[in-house]
Amino acid sequence: MSRPRICSWNVHECVGTDGRRDAARVAGVLREIDADVVVLQEVHADAERGGEFDQATYLAESTALHGVAGPTLERRGGRYGNLLLTRLRVEHVKRHDISVPGREPRGAIDAVLEAAAGPLRVVATHLGLGRFERSWQAQRLLETVGDPKESSRTLVVVGDWNEWVPWGRALRLARLRFGPHPAPATFPSWRPVLALDRVFVSPRGALVDVRIHRGPEARRASDHLPLVATLAPATTARPAGRDHPGPTPLVSGGTTHPDPGQTREEVHDDTSILMRQPRSEVEAT
Repeated sequence: MSRPRICSWNVHECVGTDGRRDAARVAGVLREIDADVVVLQEVHADAERGGEFDQATYLAESTALHGVAGPTLERRGGRYGNLLLTRLRVEHVKRHDISVPGREPRGAIDAVLEAAAGPLRVVATHLGLGRFERSWQAQRLLETVGDPKESSRTLVVVGDWNEWVPWGRALRLARLRFGPHPAPATFPSWRPVLALDRVFVSPRGALVDVRIHRGPEARRASDHLPLVATLAPATTARPAGRDHPGPTPLVSGGTTHPDPGQTREEVHDDTSILMRQPRSEVEAT
């Protein structure tokens, strides 16, 4: 695994451009991409309560990847939100609530993954639809991740930023922190013209390439196309061994709305982060 890859994809609840809800099709595209880390938005996850089809567990099992669920709201009898899938060993997970009162709840999964050259921190998010909402969320998120220059970890902030214009304040804040970044168009999948999905990497030299996965099934599987980033070999990750089976995601707790100017941070115990991962590998406070 000389050049690890990270994929971000808004899967639109696994509803494709043909109107079909097809999690198997989404899983097939993910297997085509074969990324080491996958962050997904708009995924249903309800492993315990028998609500809507548990897409998060299905996608983790179908790709043989570890799953970290980041639900943000209740929807149609289940939980709904972000999902991180990875073949890497998960060292630590936090969930950050970046919701704005009166708007749809939003959050971020903040995971530290074990890499051969040291820890790899991946922050996966999905920002809101409102311009001022995104600006506030981006500012809170960047405050949460801190100054990447002060850390020895490779940092990847990735997801659906929902920013339609390149001069939007959310993107300007990110560029001030991370510098210029490639931004290929991902939306709509049948004729992409908007770069809604973004990846920011520090140090900048760790980012080798950013591209769109344009396979025919990817175009049909969602209204977004998958964004795939390739990292430099220095961030090569060590996959888990046979004694570390791939867990499926669990969901616990709801999402509350923090006051503006405050970011609510959740650190769950191991059973709410991963299934079947030994307790010693997930820090809980």
